[in-house]
Amino acid sequence: MCRNHVLAATALAAGLVAVFSAASPAEAVVQSMTPAVAAAPAPTPPALKKKASAQERVDAERLPPMARAAFWAREVNVDPTDVVANVRLASALRGLGQYGEAAESAQRALVIDPKNYDALMETARAYVGEGQGFYAIDPVKRAAALAPKDWRPLSLMGVAYSQVMRQDDAQAVWRQALALSPENPAVLSNMAMALATKGDAAGAEALLRRAVGRPDATLQERQNLTLVLGIEGKLTEAEKLLREDLPPDQAEANLAYLRRLAPSQAALAPTASADPHSYASLKGAGG
Repeated sequence: MCRNHVLAATALAAGLVAVFSAASPAEAVVQSMTPAVAAAPAPTPPALKKKASAQERVDAERLPPMARAAFWAREVNVDPTDVVANVRLASALRGLGQYGEAAESAQRALVIDPKNYDALMETARAYVGEGQGFYAIDPVKRAAALAPKDWRPLSLMGVAYSQVMRQDDAQAVWRQALALSPENPAVLSNMAMALATKGDAAGAEALLRRAVGRPDATLQERQNLTLVLGIEGKLTEAEKLLREDLPPDQAEANLAYLRRLAPSQAALAPTASADPHSYASLKGAGG
């Protein structure tokens, strides 16, 4: 595969991701569960060991990613059996790009509550974020069984299938997701990026135009359309979208990337070694 083909397939792999935010890696401390030692009656725990109030927990979800991860790590340290704290720590770590640690935190919640929908979804999201779709399939199937009318597990399942090259299965579950949530922009976007990695950029563009035309479309869908337009060589429209959606420095960087892709308009092939963060502006869509 020539260099331009590799760049294009790598970029397309970045678009085919589930609901997770790709951000710069950062440090977050996660305390492991430890057995309690019962000797003498335990002293009254200091104020530092007191769990946060309900309002403090609500407020924590509005904190910046690192502060949110630190907050939930403290809550887990105070009470390792707190399922909600473990799940929310997993979500925060995933937002920092710490997918392995996120999966571990979600799995701790599953040890306590094996049928917890949110923990199953966070486990699957973490594996998909890491590019390990095979390991996401079992937890996301279990989540789908718990919520048969929810489109999100099916959308995420499709991404996991796509990562392991089960494209027919991916398209089938995405169609099921669309039956539950017609014209859902996240599902359409995932379907589009799967088509694009197989070389059908025109089909991908058509689906993405449907997605961005929806009132609930997000930046994710618009940037996926930008990427496909760039690969097709439609740089004028791609540049217009970039400059509408991104600060000037990010727009320039992504436009330069698209200019490198544009000369290659032949059929694209997926690559197993694709870097999921090559196209910096893209963030996950899906479950």
